[in-house]
Amino acid sequence: MAGGLQAIAIRGGGNLAFPTILTVNGQVLHNHYGPTVMKEGRLAICDSGAENGMHYAGDMTRTFPVGKKFTRLQREMYDIVLGSQQAAVDALRPGIMFRDVHTLAAEKLVEGLKAAGVMKGDPGEAVAAGAHTAVFQCGLGHMMGLDVHDMEDLGEEYVGYTDELKKSKEFGWKSLRLARALEPGFVVTIEPGLYFIPELMDQYRAEKKFMDFINYDKLDGLRDFGGIRIEEDLLITESGSRLLGKPLAKTADEIEALRS
Repeated sequence: MAGGLQAIAIRGGGNLAFPTILTVNGQVLHNHYGPTVMKEGRLAICDSGAENGMHYAGDMTRTFPVGKKFTRLQREMYDIVLGSQQAAVDALRPGIMFRDVHTLAAEKLVEGLKAAGVMKGDPGEAVAAGAHTAVFQCGLGHMMGLDVHDMEDLGEEYVGYTDELKKSKEFGWKSLRLARALEPGFVVTIEPGLYFIPELMDQYRAEKKFMDFINYDKLDGLRDFGGIRIEEDLLITESGSRLLGKPLAKTADEIEALRS
């Protein structure tokens, strides 16, 4: 399947922008391991992108059931990520701090998990404390252009930050590649996710971290769940943002229709 994606990219006159991530172990971020066994009942993450003949990169992710249907729990978690992703997209505009968009996306994830009984308390306070990092350990997105993580080889602190805005050293927040104010012409990815990492769950619980915000008994029921990510590429315009490329199936119903 991963080889087929590269064939599509080459047939279109380009090639892959980065090695394809295609796995049922979506909780392992940036998992490039190829020989993944697709098993009924699991979720598969496909994070892939092509570059065109001018070497401009794309980077998109969809999560789908290996079978034809999401389970009830999978759909519940999927819809939480979808709501977070859409809220972040809706917030994009010139002048907004990308760190604030990341915070909004994290709060939406916590709101959804609170409704599902996995988290508790005030979502804003939970994110401010860092409780969301139990399930959302990475940044919301990154700049993109002639490299899929554009200009980051120069240093994230120079590309995604400013002299006044410094990178955090805290777990989760330090993985936010882009925090500065957005400007017209920027191309960014928006890719929130839920990543249920058993080792991290056990560590947080043993350390009694975020006990006011996490229902660990409920979270423990997700230790074999895997992960979910939804990612799109957007151009910042003078008044908001514009999706790049043709819209792909994104809602759970749309994805199930494709799987069927």
